[in-house]
Amino acid sequence: MWARLLGVERTVVEAVEFGDGDQGGVLVVHVRPGRGERGRCGICRRRCPGYDGGEGRRRWRALDLGTVRAYLEADAPRVSCPVHEVTVAAVPWARHKAGHTRQFDDTVAWLAVATSKSAVCALMRIAWRTVGSVVTRVCADVDAVTDRFEGLRRIGIDEISFRKGRKYLTVVVDHDSGRLVWAAEGRDGATLGKFFAALGEDRCKLITHVSADSADWIARAVAKACPGAVRCADPFHVVKWATEALDEVRRQFWRTARKDPGQTRSKGRGRRDSTGTALKLRDCRYALWKNPENLTPRQRATLDWIQKTHPGLYRAWLLKEGLRYVFQVKGIQGKLALRKWLAWAQRCRIPEFTELARKIRRHRTQIYASLDHGLSNGRIESANTKIRLITRTAYGFKDPAALIALAMLTLGGYRPPLPGR
Repeated sequence: MWARLLGVERTVVEAVEFGDGDQGGVLVVHVRPGRGERGRCGICRRRCPGYDGGEGRRRWRALDLGTVRAYLEADAPRVSCPVHEVTVAAVPWARHKAGHTRQFDDTVAWLAVATSKSAVCALMRIAWRTVGSVVTRVCADVDAVTDRFEGLRRIGIDEISFRKGRKYLTVVVDHDSGRLVWAAEGRDGATLGKFFAALGEDRCKLITHVSADSADWIARAVAKACPGAVRCADPFHVVKWATEALDEVRRQFWRTARKDPGQTRSKGRGRRDSTGTALKLRDCRYALWKNPENLTPRQRATLDWIQKTHPGLYRAWLLKEGLRYVFQVKGIQGKLALRKWLAWAQRCRIPEFTELARKIRRHRTQIYASLDHGLSNGRIESANTKIRLITRTAYGFKDPAALIALAMLTLGGYRPPLPGR
């Protein structure tokens, strides 16, 4: 009965004690591994000769029984493994180097994925950093029995900032399933090379399409590991180039307007604020950035004012919308539209878009592939948005491996089940 209540298997219950603790009652269950579970290495679980008695008896936190804290207590001898040398012997109720039972770890991991940070800590009566250690252990167990790379054919690669100080994660998403299949700290070719090394040479040959932005380190790593894969430029990033060029044109018009008399006013302490036309140019960037179908009436009026008063800025907006149209029609029509757009941008006499046209010509092969196959980093951007939310939830994890583990459990398609469910 006690083994069933505690959720332990291949374990002998020797005695049960009940006492008073700091936060109510405490239940201590004295156990020992079953006959077939004794004398095994804690890492590889092979049978090994005993080494010594270790540091004596120790306790593992189990799931609470009602409002009562529960602990398993047992000897913790050490064995001499020919591979892992001297290590603590394995126990059937807990993972190696864990201070909690498997059922406790699995419950914490499920809660970390499904509920809030405060709910996990309050319900399980543990610190948030302990949650990070638990999630890392559970994710390692999932990876040991799950092949995340199975059937991987079309992938998307991107990077995301997870901490101040230029701390980045490189993430890889499966286009077909939408699952996050790999993530690691770093943003360079060496980091991405670890993914292709884990994927293996044979599976790298099976990759047919790779979508990414125009980062050179991604292009070099993909060309080296998957030379036969079709590389597709991400439409979102290409249009973003045009949006950035448009914003730079807007800033130039704004700076010019501020030099005219009556376009600034004093804010005190030697600072000046924009007024009149300069103020309108400063505040019109959202009207220029947003898609025409999403403009509010006020933003539409602002765009009409720009068309009448600043034709150069309006022409830059038309160029941005023309490039967006290329990726809306796709296919052969998209290619024809891109050729016309390049000719237009080359003679538009706007330096920012002339330079953008040269940049797009350099990446035209990848852009054509994106138009042909309709592949974008939409799934990756969706995963990045969820990872940003997970990053805020995981604030306080000391090790980025805990953040990665939480992201893999949440977005990897292999959420841990609740014990006994």
